[in-house]
Amino acid sequence: MSVDTETLRKGLELTLDSSDLGIGHKYEGKVRDNYTKDGRRYIVVTDRISAFDRVIGTLPFKGQVLNSLAAFWFEETRDLVPNHVIDVPDPNVMVAVECEALPVEMIVRAYITGVTSTSIWTHYKNGARVFCGHELPDGLVKDQKLPEPILTPSTKAERGDHDVSASREEILAMGKLSARDFDEAAEYAMALFAHGQKLCAERGLILVDTKYEFGKTPDGKIVVIDEIHTADSSRFWFASTYEERFKAGESPESFDKEYVRRFLADQGYTGDGPVPHIPDEVRIEAARRYITACETIRGEAFVPNLEAPGPRMKKNLGL
Repeated sequence: MSVDTETLRKGLELTLDSSDLGIGHKYEGKVRDNYTKDGRRYIVVTDRISAFDRVIGTLPFKGQVLNSLAAFWFEETRDLVPNHVIDVPDPNVMVAVECEALPVEMIVRAYITGVTSTSIWTHYKNGARVFCGHELPDGLVKDQKLPEPILTPSTKAERGDHDVSASREEILAMGKLSARDFDEAAEYAMALFAHGQKLCAERGLILVDTKYEFGKTPDGKIVVIDEIHTADSSRFWFASTYEERFKAGESPESFDKEYVRRFLADQGYTGDGPVPHIPDEVRIEAARRYITACETIRGEAFVPNLEAPGPRMKKNLGL
């Protein structure tokens, strides 16, 4: 990894927890602050980190890493699936076409894993053999590869609530989406996942699972929005050690936010009650993993910007 520990420690003092651009209407998501004006969305990727559907703190340079990686994937897949990106004027900011977000996340899984209440492994170990309409065979063990990738949609919960996994039939019965819109988004999701798996494999990585968000442009076209294949939306394992660790019953080597989830779970936290204190050493290690993911996938060094993010963003946006 190209960023040393001293720089990461300096980054602890520069984390972007919130933003105030003063543009149009503001909406805060778990990680992104969104500003809408004149048909454009200004997406500020903060350094907030979420786990178990809760915001649990910040990590140094996380927003810059996510924005950089999302920009890479949006460009990489532009000819495969249409997206909403217009420009990336700042390390933490993406400018996009204002879209109406579809109320369902398209989650694709290639392995049976996870520690959250909504994870496929949690359901399976509790006896479920049907997950989002997919029949699962008996005898699977944690972190095992599924016979083929499966689509497991999820409703998008309000901030602080938990997402709910559901089958296509259940989603349609809820009236969340039309069958046509669901199927188009689902087709896009599977195409993006297949491409992501291929590129990640070339980099020595396994794209384990991911989530995609889609929206409709003003002219009614469905496009992928938010982010693609970042360490926030996806789980990555190192291909070189997966088989050996799997056979030994050990957790795969990863560099996604599963590291933070596991730390919290070890403290007995699974999303309810006060968030445990996260030591700086854990925050630095988590940031290191985000940066490693970015550099491995992009094939080039990540160079963090050490300017104070608030003034820098306003300057780069001409505010």
